[in-house]
Formats: sequence, C-alpha cells, structure tokens
Amino acid sequence: MSEASPVRRLILPTVATAIALAILLTLGFWQLDRLAWKNALIAKVETATTADPQPAPGAQSWAELVPFDVDYRHVFIEGHFLAKDVFYFTSLGSDRRGQYKGPGYMVYSPFVTGDGWTVLVNRGFVPQEIWSYGAEVYAGPEKWPDATRLTGLLRLSETPNWTTPEVQENERIWFARDTDHMAGVLGLETGQLAPFSIDLDEEFSGKDGIPQAGETVVRFKNDHLGYALTWFGLAATLIGVYLTFALSLLRRKPVSDQSPE
Repeated sequence: MSEASPVRRLILPTVATAIALAILLTLGFWQLDRLAWKNALIAKVETATTADPQPAPGAQSWAELVPFDVDYRHVFIEGHFLAKDVFYFTSLGSDRRGQYKGPGYMVYSPFVTGDGWTVLVNRGFVPQEIWSYGAEVYAGPEKWPDATRLTGLLRLSETPNWTTPEVQENERIWFARDTDHMAGVLGLETGQLAPFSIDLDEEFSGKDGIPQAGETVVRFKNDHLGYALTWFGLAATLIGVYLTFALSLLRRKPVSDQSPE
C-alpha cells in the first residue's frame, strides 16, 4: 500500500494543535482580564485609603454592601468602647509604620455606636514580648472617654481555611481576621453587629505607641501579567513546534510503492 499523503497525515496533528492553542490563548486572555481587575482594585484601594473619612455604613445598609466597594474605605464612627478584647496573631515586617515589628497581636475591642449597632475595632499592634506581660501594659478600652470619634479603614471579615491554626478561645487568640467568630466568643448580639471591622488610623495609637495603630497591610499579589505571558509563550512555542513538524513532513520525499518480487 502507498504511504498516506503528507496533507492527510497532518489532519490529526492540526486538530490537536488547534485545540491546545485555543486553550492556551483562552488562559492567556483570562489572565489579562484578571490583571485589569486587579489593577482596578489596587487603584480603588489607594484612593479609598487616602480619602477623607465618611460615615461607616449603618445597619440599614448592611444588606446592600458590595465587598469590592467598601473594603478599605476610610470611615469614622462615634460612640464608646466596651471593656472586652480579643487578639489576632500577626507579624509586621519592615513596611510597618510604627516603631514595633515582628510577631505580635492586633487588639480588637467592641465599639457601640451612637446609633446602637456594634463594630469590632482593631486598636493596633502589640509586640509579642509586650503582650505576654498582660493586658495591663497598654491602655484598654476602659481608659477611653465615654464618647469619642474614631477614624480608620473598614475591613471585611476573613474566612479561615484548612491551613489556619485552631482558635485559642480560652486566650481569645485568632490566626485569621474572623471578626464574626470573635464577636460570637465575646457574646455580642449578632443582630446589631456590623459585618466588618475598622482598623484605627495611626493617630489613635496608645500610650508610648502601644497598641500601634495604623498598621493595616495594603498589599495585593499581582502576578497576572507574568501568568499571561507564560500562557502566550507556550502558545507561541506550540505554533513553532507545529510549523517545524508540518514543514518537515511536507518536504519529505514520498516513498515509491514497492511490489513484492
């Protein structure tokens, strides 16, 4: 039998290459869409964190909150603290604003607004070596005046995943910013509890800078351009391999039919 023509032999590789190329290009363009979304998010956050504070969303608007629109919004609240604390374990690096860094705890205290609803307020960072001496080393909520006006950044609650260490409820220590669970452990009424917390601005740091407020980490991983270039690079490589194979096949001299003697 005669050998199949080069064109016929290219049919299956061509179909397979076209399918693979379509997948690679789709992944590349999807990453470009993600890049545009991430850049818009970063721009939005940079604008929101430096804007003049506006009233924190009240209970009547919680059902309509859009996470993308409210996270990192600069807000203010008026009311008073409750004398309760919980702690979120974290570590500040060289990008911290205050003098303290390294492992430690963010101190969260419930704050009752003049409208009657409650929000957890992140009062700032306490280094581990200071925190271990006990809560008396920093000014707790009971040291604040009965009525006060605070400003800070609105933050949405985090949901722990399977890698998050277990909560140490007896010591009131969390390893994710799960303010919903924090509030539950503190016994706060959920009906009037804000679905967000507020990180105080730097000016509200405590005595001698403890707790160290204004340490909201505003950092976003943005590798989408690199991923897009990787997918497009693989697509270009695939095209090159296919063309090389196709040209070598088309240039190959046909083998003449051989009849048995």
